[in-house]
Amino acid sequence: MFQKLVSRNQDLARLVERGYAVAFDQGHLIVRDIPYLDSAGNLQSGAIVSKLVSVDGEVMQQQDHQIYFAGSHPYDLQGRQILNLGGGATSIALAAEHSDVVVQRSFSNKPKATGKFADHFEKIESYVAIISGPAIEKHMVTPYTYRADKTEVKDAIFKLQDTLTSRAGIAELNAGFADEKIAIIGLGGTGAFLLDYAVKARIPNIVGFDGDDFHVHNAYRSPGKLDEAELGCKKADVYQARYEPFRHGLSLRANYITSESAEELEGVTFAFVCVDKGSARNEIFDLLIELGIPFIDVGMGLKRKDGPISGMMRATYFEPGIARELKAKGLAETADGADNLYRDNIQISELNALNACLAMIRYKQLREFYRSAEANINSLFEIADLSVINVRTIDEL
Repeated sequence: MFQKLVSRNQDLARLVERGYAVAFDQGHLIVRDIPYLDSAGNLQSGAIVSKLVSVDGEVMQQQDHQIYFAGSHPYDLQGRQILNLGGGATSIALAAEHSDVVVQRSFSNKPKATGKFADHFEKIESYVAIISGPAIEKHMVTPYTYRADKTEVKDAIFKLQDTLTSRAGIAELNAGFADEKIAIIGLGGTGAFLLDYAVKARIPNIVGFDGDDFHVHNAYRSPGKLDEAELGCKKADVYQARYEPFRHGLSLRANYITSESAEELEGVTFAFVCVDKGSARNEIFDLLIELGIPFIDVGMGLKRKDGPISGMMRATYFEPGIARELKAKGLAETADGADNLYRDNIQISELNALNACLAMIRYKQLREFYRSAEANINSLFEIADLSVINVRTIDEL
């Protein structure tokens, strides 16, 4: 990757040729060996980190004029903090291969003449002149150490460079997913959208289960484009092929989960149940409860009688300690009623997507990716007034 980035980006190549200690961490340019003065005038060495915005995985652009800095605030020859370095204390997570670079602050110094830097080379040169100028003058040192670090940082999850995480500055929020293996049981309308959201999160391992075929009606509530060759194939095979180029750790299986499927769920730390048949849900619930696997069950009840569609979407979190008691509350159907043949069975893609969103957001709250004001166990979204009703405890049901 080092050689590809340097060969495809003239500005990055110029930094290497100039002698900077350049390294690349997914979505970041690192420049080590940046000399600066501390408050006592002593020589220190820091590192500049700048975000890279990927165009095609190899061509990189700047995100903005700001940088991150691994080190304390630099001082001038008179022992004063160097001015014109806005920003403040901050931190970002880099790969373990670059654990020696510990970002402590951000700096912001926009070029007055143009308002933006022409490229990464101009940007680094400008910041080095400001940060290192006093140290270079006092100690006769140089930032040009020719210590290019060609260590390749491999992503264990994504096959494409994850510049979204670095661009948003949210790497440390993914810590809660580090040991996760999630299961998505049912890859129909809501399950398909849940899968789409899950594969784009830094969840190391995802397994999915659905024994049904992919038909035309599935295409109307499935994320992504349709290839007519997919029609009639197993849903699991269709989605495996769609997402295989995107990530590692994905295994979608063309079978159903029943009371006899304990081996299929080996190692699973969290599950999503996305089935619409009560008897199937009942078996799945009992198995997950027996295995002590926390899970979220989703469902929607839509109807159309003499007018527009109405109804609700539900996302229910079954925590192991209360799962059996919560199941007994009957929030989700666990039996096949006599009137099942006469149900509307309406599903619309945006509602499937919204139902999946409710479930995924709650899961990410549990993993401390999103802030959670309340520990909800049940959320109901009402279509008519776009309201959400949350229940926090079983006693409220």
